[in-house]
Amino acid sequence: MAEILFYEYPKCGTCRNAKKYLDANGVDYEDIHIVDQPPTQDQLRDYLEKSGLEIKKFFNTSGNKYKELGLKDKLKDMSVEEQLRLLASDGMLIKRPILVRGDRVTVGFKEEEFQKVLG
Repeated sequence: MAEILFYEYPKCGTCRNAKKYLDANGVDYEDIHIVDQPPTQDQLRDYLEKSGLEIKKFFNTSGNKYKELGLKDKLKDMSVEEQLRLLASDGMLIKRPILVRGDRVTVGFKEEEFQKVLG
């Protein structure tokens, strides 16, 4: 297993840009299709803790699935565990890409955040 995990959705433009960045910088990573192999509830809990982000940042709020399920209004009434279970149930609900290296995690793509994770 690679030291660096890169969860992505191949049709996502942001993911493609992030991948180009990783490749251009010679980063060796394990590429994981977030819809075919979404992180488990336990993995998501771990990533949430390591990222230091609020759970809302893990939701793909611009995605169709998020909108269809009316999550904008529902999330505030759900516990963190319920939200983690929901995220783990459908990779399309998860904001992407997710970059994981050891105890560092970032969600979405910003070069400076990737640099922090990559060290």
